[in-house]
Amino acid sequence: MPTVTEILETMDYGPAPEATTEVRAWLAARVRFGHFINGDFTAPGQTFATTNPATGEPLAKVSQGTPADVAAAVAAARKAQPKWAALSGHERATWLYAIARHIQKRERFLSVLEVLDNGKPIREARDIDLPLVIRHFYHHAGWAEILADEFPGAAPQGVCGQIIPWNFPLLMLAWKIAPALAAGNTVVLKPAEYTPLTALAFAEICAEIGLPKGVVNIVTGDGDTGAALVTAPVDKIAFTGSTEVGRVIRRATAGTGKSLTLELGGKSPFIVFADADLDAAVEGVVDAIWFNQGQVCCAGSRLLVAEAVVADFTARLTARLGKLRVGDPLDKCTDIGAIVHPVQLARIRDLVARGEAAGARLVQAEAQLPAKGCFFAPGFLTGAQPANPAMVEEIFGPVATLTTFRTPDEAVELANNTRYGLSASIWSENITLATDIAAKVKAGVVWINCTNVFDAGAGFGGMRESGFGREGGREGIAAYLRAPSPKPLAEAAPAPLDAAPMPGTPAGEGIDRTAKLYIGGAQKRPDGGYSYAVAHRGRELGLAPLGNRKDIRNAVEAAHKAAAWGKATGHNRAQVLYYIAENLSARQAEFEARLKEAGHDKAEVAATIRRAFWYAAQADKFDGAVHATKSRHVTLAMHEPWGVMGIACPNAAPLLGFASLVLPAIATGNRVVAIPAPSMPLAATDLYQVFDTSDLPGGVVNIVTGDRDDLARTLAQHDDVAALWSCGPDPAMIEAESAGNLKATWVLPNRDWHGPQGQGRDFLAHAVQVKNIWIPYGE
Repeated sequence: MPTVTEILETMDYGPAPEATTEVRAWLAARVRFGHFINGDFTAPGQTFATTNPATGEPLAKVSQGTPADVAAAVAAARKAQPKWAALSGHERATWLYAIARHIQKRERFLSVLEVLDNGKPIREARDIDLPLVIRHFYHHAGWAEILADEFPGAAPQGVCGQIIPWNFPLLMLAWKIAPALAAGNTVVLKPAEYTPLTALAFAEICAEIGLPKGVVNIVTGDGDTGAALVTAPVDKIAFTGSTEVGRVIRRATAGTGKSLTLELGGKSPFIVFADADLDAAVEGVVDAIWFNQGQVCCAGSRLLVAEAVVADFTARLTARLGKLRVGDPLDKCTDIGAIVHPVQLARIRDLVARGEAAGARLVQAEAQLPAKGCFFAPGFLTGAQPANPAMVEEIFGPVATLTTFRTPDEAVELANNTRYGLSASIWSENITLATDIAAKVKAGVVWINCTNVFDAGAGFGGMRESGFGREGGREGIAAYLRAPSPKPLAEAAPAPLDAAPMPGTPAGEGIDRTAKLYIGGAQKRPDGGYSYAVAHRGRELGLAPLGNRKDIRNAVEAAHKAAAWGKATGHNRAQVLYYIAENLSARQAEFEARLKEAGHDKAEVAATIRRAFWYAAQADKFDGAVHATKSRHVTLAMHEPWGVMGIACPNAAPLLGFASLVLPAIATGNRVVAIPAPSMPLAATDLYQVFDTSDLPGGVVNIVTGDRDDLARTLAQHDDVAALWSCGPDPAMIEAESAGNLKATWVLPNRDWHGPQGQGRDFLAHAVQVKNIWIPYGE
């Protein structure tokens, strides 16, 4: 052992291992684990080994969950749910408080168990993961207490199936279970097969505090167990994992009525401007890509550095890289621990090799890796082109790419050049520049001069193919609640639309009006050149264009060109909606006569005018929030429009149903491609002149008439449509076809569109996604 003098001369770290005696005794006393179902552990069935990734040593045998095990867990949760939901908010809060307290009492034990099972450094498990776990249960105890006041009339989803990943095993459990229980749900949770041990320890805590049987159920196993849970009779699925699996789950749940939250992969940009504090930004990279061995969905894996400072930044980053300590995760001095499993290590090596083969150069720490275990030295790739596999695919390891930009606009273009949209980190001493870029990047979470900062009080989740839904904060608890269900009204099936090669007899007298599609603020003939007859009780009312896929394509392109609408102030959007109401009011008698002639209620017109006023009033009032999270930060929850939305309108109430869906979408800044009621699309096509005289910019509302089911399918499949609302077409088709780009969907039952169920904040909430922006605040 070196002397004190020698240590002071070399300043080398000495070993500082964390003791594992208690954890190993706990494992030795159990050896084989069953599932936790209905408040008790089952006898172990067929098992598989879970190992320590730092050494390869087996830790325990864990049961492989079967469909029968999943069914038993779901049945237990179903039986327990009504009683759990019937408890007062205060009673549920006391249970969550008890969970938080008992985790706190076992904080060091759970930290060590997490390190043994996962391979992350003890400093991260002890100082980051466990405090956040405890924070989530305390925070959601608070939500349980005030739920009835904050969400009046809302009800729990019911039984929730939850599937969590292996990178933050206990933290992801807390993210899922805490809000579910607070909202009155019961859960069946499947931990990752590589890292199930802290979930099983958590189950023991639930039993120890006497949590009612069936409220929490934990079934271990591999992907087959997860698949069985997805198809089980649960009311909600919450999944965190890869985009590929998320897409499979979206298709599997299509048409089932299950609520779905997906938190998926990422390829997050880390943007360093020339005026940034470079030393702080370098430390930010350590937290962004080398934290948890880079096995973080929101890792800042694409370093975008201003060309003016790239040489200086790279030199500082390389020097910092050389000081990172790779080794025993239980050593308190270790910076980089073990990769979770040999399969993941092989994936990292493969993607890095493919990146090098495509022309990138690997800058890697010259670390002395342990002789055994799953270790990979941290590094970054330079010279990677945008199409390089390392730039495109999620490596999920301690390797980033580094590229340059010259202007802020180029930085935004590079940042958004990905199918993902989970997070972004922006570094600049100019707060005006930083917030401007924060508004432009496509990401659900944006950190300014910080990275990988989390708190239970702020939502977390992505855009694009990083999934939909949020965990944490107000929006996170809302995902485990359902609004009061409207009384469904059966919708008459629309008659088949037959192309009419010859015009029929015009309805009424005067010059015949020829309806056209409305795309980009102009009336357009359908691409196919066909129209179909709109009739009521055998009497033809006119011809409507028969739109097709190319018309949808043109409408989506026009909507994208109208992006300035999303940047307009709420006041400006409100003025346009007021104008729409004003101009429709001036032509009220004409619209009433048209609806009456078609056998519809003329009261739709007056109701549509009122609806336009209501959403105009909301346009500058439905705003975000400022969250109280961590010290030295302010967290802004900004409501952002989806962008381009598709809307398939109900067959009933052809004018009011159209307005009830289109108006909230455009009030919040979206641009829409709407498919009106096929039985009476002329109620919507008559609005063209109202829109044109109301200062509505071209492309904000686009109307394509025709076969609603076929056109809705095209919208669902379209990769440049960000969200889709549908009332009428087959829900299974809508949700399954949306899986291509994982767009958010909202399938609405037909309802009384004249009543209060035809409008409300629920429509506005579905029209936006929340972007959480973390800004330094105070000292």
